[in-house]
Amino acid sequence: MTTHQDGNAGGASATARTVSVDVVVVGAGTSGCYAAATVADAGYDVVVVERKDETEAGHIACGDALKGASDFPEAIPKSQLEPAFTNTDVDHGRFEIPQEDTVLEIPVPGELAVIDRWEYGRCLIEGANDSGVEFHYDTVVQDVLQDDSGRVTGVKAMRKGDPVTYEGDMVIDGAGALSILQDKTDLEDATFDTNVQYSQFCSAYREIIEVDEPVEWDDALVFKPTERSAGYLWYFPRTDTEINAGLGFQMNEEPMELVDDLKRDLQGRSEFEGAEVQDKLGAALPTRRPYDSAVAPGFMAVGDAAGHVNPTTGGGIAGAAYAGTYAAEQAIEAIESGRTDDEAALWEYNERVMEHFGARYAALDVYNIFTTAYDVDDLMALLAALPGEKLAEALYGGSTSIGLGLKIKMAVKSIGHLGTIRDLYQTKKAADRLLDHYQSYPSDRSGFEAWQRERDSIMDDIYEVTGAEPKY
Repeated sequence: MTTHQDGNAGGASATARTVSVDVVVVGAGTSGCYAAATVADAGYDVVVVERKDETEAGHIACGDALKGASDFPEAIPKSQLEPAFTNTDVDHGRFEIPQEDTVLEIPVPGELAVIDRWEYGRCLIEGANDSGVEFHYDTVVQDVLQDDSGRVTGVKAMRKGDPVTYEGDMVIDGAGALSILQDKTDLEDATFDTNVQYSQFCSAYREIIEVDEPVEWDDALVFKPTERSAGYLWYFPRTDTEINAGLGFQMNEEPMELVDDLKRDLQGRSEFEGAEVQDKLGAALPTRRPYDSAVAPGFMAVGDAAGHVNPTTGGGIAGAAYAGTYAAEQAIEAIESGRTDDEAALWEYNERVMEHFGARYAALDVYNIFTTAYDVDDLMALLAALPGEKLAEALYGGSTSIGLGLKIKMAVKSIGHLGTIRDLYQTKKAADRLLDHYQSYPSDRSGFEAWQRERDSIMDDIYEVTGAEPKY
């Protein structure tokens, strides 16, 4: 790692320090730490630029539920993270549907855990440190550097009040939802997805609550709709007496009104009587499809900064870990071939994301779109009529089968909501078409625009079926 001071011609005392590395990573979250550790393990210099101080780094608003708890990339192995796993006995979801006086228990495929997110963040950073990653805390990125060809060459930041310029062959954006790096970068000539707006994002708020007596549902992730269909409440047991209680809601909703929904529900639940709040935190997260492309010359985005979140559940830890790893491996390959200025040398990163989880997440977003067009009571009646295993398939796999027999059973259980059932079935067929299309993601940039046109045509059909307002 090279560091030098830049003086100014006037001889003034103010100087800007320059840090030169192979790869600059912005953000010390899951994707950033995995990206940095992968780069360092390969013998390259890497710095992680993090806006929080060293004690707060890793303290992120999160539901704390971890789907895919058995599977992490090698750069920071699961054994490094296990001290943060506080409840590994959770094995299913519990949907409370007061409109239907129903509780729906659904299986969750794969290994599941609830974690202490702050401790998990510290474990991540420790794991990346062990690989030789250097962290610069208290560092706020203010601008992006690009050369005359448009290649991103670094970032400008303030570190503890002093200006610092970070230069690198590659910059990896792990700065989270609505990243400032993407606002500051000229992406006009790149494939990088700029079709990004607030309506595609959710605000989340959560409290860590300590109760006196163990809750009865310490083996379940509890979900409950808010009074409007724009969000849901959750109660995730870190332990049988420490609960992550929170909600997520679309950014176009009034935040305090929905937070009041959570407070009213907490006050109405006997298990939370006398509970003490240990921590409060909020954040934004994407509830949208993954970016069509998350690459530009010298630049890649990972994790929340690229829409790598399950849009129906808000879960994003496992996807972020792999996205960071894939981006770092592609960065290394581009550096070694001297092609960091060439999108084609980075394209395989897009392909790997779509193959691993991106296609599923794009299909799942169709059901988010569906919910925006219907009354919450209709949706809850539909949810109550859907068998738990089918709901699990839909939430985690991106698709589920709805045969004639199931349609008849749903119709019988949802008298008065037959139009919604019909629309759901048509939406499911369109979502399956979209899933198939994403599974044929182009292998190079030359087929990208045609792929987008066909995708947009499928989306037009989805909007027509659902009657929803276009999201993109």
